[in-house]
Amino acid sequence: MAEPREARPRRRWLPRYTWSGTVGALLFGCSALTPSLLPRGWLIQGLIAGITAAMGYGVGVTVAWFVAELTEGRMSAVVRRRAWQGLAVVGPVCVVVMLALGARWQREIHELMGQEPPGDWSPAGTVVVAVLLFALLVAAGRGVRWLGRALVRFLGRFLPRRVARPLGVLAAGVLVLFLINGVLFQGLVAAANSAFSIRDGGTEEGAVEPVAPERSGSPQSLVRWEDLGLQGRNFVGKGPTPEELSAFSGRPALEPVRAYVGLASGGDAGDRADLAVRDLQRAGGFERSVLVVVTTTGTGWVDPAASDSLEYEFNGDTAMVAMQYSYLPSWLSFLVDQAEARDAGRALFDAVYGVWAQLPPESRPRLYVFGESLGTFGGEAAFSGLADIVNRTSGVLWAGPPNFNEMWRDVVGGRDEGTPEWLPVYEEGRTVRFADEPGDLGDPGGDWDGPRVVYLQNASDPIVWWSPNLVLGHPDWLRGERGPDVSPGMVWLPVVTFWQVTADLVFAVDAPDGHGHRYEADYVDGWAAVAQPPGWTDADTERLRPIIGGG
Repeated sequence: MAEPREARPRRRWLPRYTWSGTVGALLFGCSALTPSLLPRGWLIQGLIAGITAAMGYGVGVTVAWFVAELTEGRMSAVVRRRAWQGLAVVGPVCVVVMLALGARWQREIHELMGQEPPGDWSPAGTVVVAVLLFALLVAAGRGVRWLGRALVRFLGRFLPRRVARPLGVLAAGVLVLFLINGVLFQGLVAAANSAFSIRDGGTEEGAVEPVAPERSGSPQSLVRWEDLGLQGRNFVGKGPTPEELSAFSGRPALEPVRAYVGLASGGDAGDRADLAVRDLQRAGGFERSVLVVVTTTGTGWVDPAASDSLEYEFNGDTAMVAMQYSYLPSWLSFLVDQAEARDAGRALFDAVYGVWAQLPPESRPRLYVFGESLGTFGGEAAFSGLADIVNRTSGVLWAGPPNFNEMWRDVVGGRDEGTPEWLPVYEEGRTVRFADEPGDLGDPGGDWDGPRVVYLQNASDPIVWWSPNLVLGHPDWLRGERGPDVSPGMVWLPVVTFWQVTADLVFAVDAPDGHGHRYEADYVDGWAAVAQPPGWTDADTERLRPIIGGG
């Protein structure tokens, strides 16, 4: 006999959420609408809000569990119903208010960076993306919980419950970590490495196989054009010609020396460094007035704005040498190729220095070091400290240093009292100076001894400021005076700020020049300050900045 329709249990098609977890999700999700370092669109805003809302749900559930365990109390059905009714009224109001404020904050950040505010901001789209991602992440978390309970029940058949329960939870955690790190992450890294290695075999438009002997990859070079890699071909196959340099300076110019070695040219960092130095010698690099050791980013990229600026300022009487150590972009290289970045920086500088130091002091070139982003990490690894830099180089230019750089952290941590973290002054600027804007290199006043060390770091660069410490630690760069392009509305919020700045990393190079992780025109001022080209004037700097920055 069929069961009466009214007696059948109702099927729930929508997931159920606890009140405490929903409150946590609402607080965290709304907090994610506060401004971060860089402007973002509605889609990215929705993703950030969804991730932080899911974390807020977990926090809310955990807090409620602790309270219940400590008090042994439970809300009555009436109180629970009233709580849900109140949340149904307060929640939508909070969401609407924060969406409106979020749109205003995004307009403000765009204006601080000289951009037009976006006209396609979609609050509804932000909410839909956030809700869908929130539901997916909570479902995944519940799947992990189900797995833990299943393991507890299984182990409970053979072990006492007080032993089976912690073992089951531990086993579930280990299994999940293994699947994420050992299978998913390693699989993604392998796929990325394969994809980027294939891309490394290409050649971008505008990169032309050189015929000048001053370039690696030329017919006279010890390094084949095919072995340079994508970024190596960009480095040696582009750049200002002697005619362009001469048109700027009004004097006959030299063909700049650019030496480069790709991953395909050597088995380890030492072999590639030795080859790079031999090709540098062949090209006459040690006979120029300026020689720069470049530590590249993960893929082997050298910012053309940095190399072009130096060559314009010295009218081509320069040599630069670099080598590749990974196929992966910097953020992936730091996770899996950190040792390679460090080894490459040390090997290349030591190989160059070994030849340079044997030359007569009166005839050898001035020796500089350059790096951007992860390249600064490898560059710092070549030295034991500032004293070592002063003893063995003529100066250093580093741009956008990641927050994990040890030397950078030591200098910033030891900054003069009263100076902000985003624009520190170290030992009254006698050796090291920092710049967010070009004029910052002139401060503080007083002597700037040589060799000079310059860090270019934008206040809005997430690569400089991202750190796991943001999860629970209030950073100094968000205390007191803000950088000129950092929103006054940005505040530090536990967990939330970490995910906001993490998302900013993905779009760091999409910001306008002079903001985020973009330093093009600022390289003109940086090299002028560090290398002090003979006869170079402030007027020359102003003429060159639009050429390099495209302004």
